[in-house]
Amino acid sequence: MVNRRQILTGTAGFVAAGALGGRFGLTRALAQGAEPNFTPEQGASLRLLRWVPFVPAEEAAWLANTAKFTEATGVQVRIDKESWEDVRPKAAVAANVGSGPDMVMSWFDDPQQYPDKLVDVTDLGNYIGGANGGWYPGLESYAKRDDAFIALPICAIGNAVIYRDSHMKAAGFSEFPKDTAGFLELCKGLQAKGTPAGFPHGKAVGDGNNYAHWLLWSHGGKMVDEDGKVVINSPETLAAVNYAMELYKTFIPGTESWQDVNNNRAFLAGQVSLTANGVSAYYAALKDPALAELAADMRSTNLPIGPVGESVELHQASTISIFRHTKYPEAAKAYLKFMYQADNMNAWIEGASAYCCQPLKAFENNPVWTSNPIHAAYARASATLRPNGYAGPLGAASAGTMADYVLVDMFAEAVTGQSSPEDAIANAERRANRYYRV
Repeated sequence: MVNRRQILTGTAGFVAAGALGGRFGLTRALAQGAEPNFTPEQGASLRLLRWVPFVPAEEAAWLANTAKFTEATGVQVRIDKESWEDVRPKAAVAANVGSGPDMVMSWFDDPQQYPDKLVDVTDLGNYIGGANGGWYPGLESYAKRDDAFIALPICAIGNAVIYRDSHMKAAGFSEFPKDTAGFLELCKGLQAKGTPAGFPHGKAVGDGNNYAHWLLWSHGGKMVDEDGKVVINSPETLAAVNYAMELYKTFIPGTESWQDVNNNRAFLAGQVSLTANGVSAYYAALKDPALAELAADMRSTNLPIGPVGESVELHQASTISIFRHTKYPEAAKAYLKFMYQADNMNAWIEGASAYCCQPLKAFENNPVWTSNPIHAAYARASATLRPNGYAGPLGAASAGTMADYVLVDMFAEAVTGQSSPEDAIANAERRANRYYRV
């Protein structure tokens, strides 16, 4: 059993990395930061704000690790859950008011909106990264401000195409198209057969943002350049918008109001035969006997490659931060250190059943990725994700632009006919310039 002294000195968790090496392929890094040790404050208790899980076993594994921490330290941890859309505003209020949860599991570069309200965890970030093969660069960039960690990367929730194999074949395709031109033809074929596709054009934190950024990047567009200058108004963006308008014509009606739960529900209800989502939809179908046929017919694949000529995907990134207003910063740091110990992190990754892709390279050989063929499309989400602030630096501007759904709204305005493609792009350019002032 892990005891209190091991939690405080850190010997248990990272020694476990060596013990688990044969099973998970872990290796200790040659160089790492000095190991930080934390003594929870007398009478400490903690409160964590996290997003509502889509895979119950993921939450169960997180709660089990939390219970182990409490058993070892005596520190009670209350976990509050909010919908994906509500985590961001509630965390921002807590940061700015200076009260509420001690920690938050947030999205993308949200911590960059209030870095001065967060506890510096550079000691933890450097040590954990060094001990576990390093952080994946895309995820690490979300958690750092300059050279300091203001959060720790938790995971990338992979976003991949899920589809009905029999419906694809009925539409005249023997295999899934690998490029955007073929993908459009598949969607046209599905619509003609009465088994349409559907992607969110509403303010969906995960699926809406993933889809919009893929549309833009696959055609070579970007919100800003390397210097943070807004360059959204470009021929490449216009090509992306025009392509989105053609795809939208093949969709089931109503996708302009979809949030993160809607495409799951539509797919499982048989209303659409193709969308993009985490692996959670597969497991929802698998556990429902009435959906056994659908589960057996499901396949997953990465989003097709556009004119840019390479795979460019956002994926849902999550980090965990400690608010400066916490009364128990030592306890909070001890909790984070404990949750990243190898045995705990591996148990959580396995519990998530390919829903949460590991933040550290040492865990990429977790057997969950080869336990089911449908997991393959999600296995490299952390390694391949492109941060939403591409190609510029992450910071308050990139976080604000995403939080305001500038890119999502640009596509929605155009596909629904609210604005011409040119006007929709100009609106996005104007709104983005409010955040990027260079």
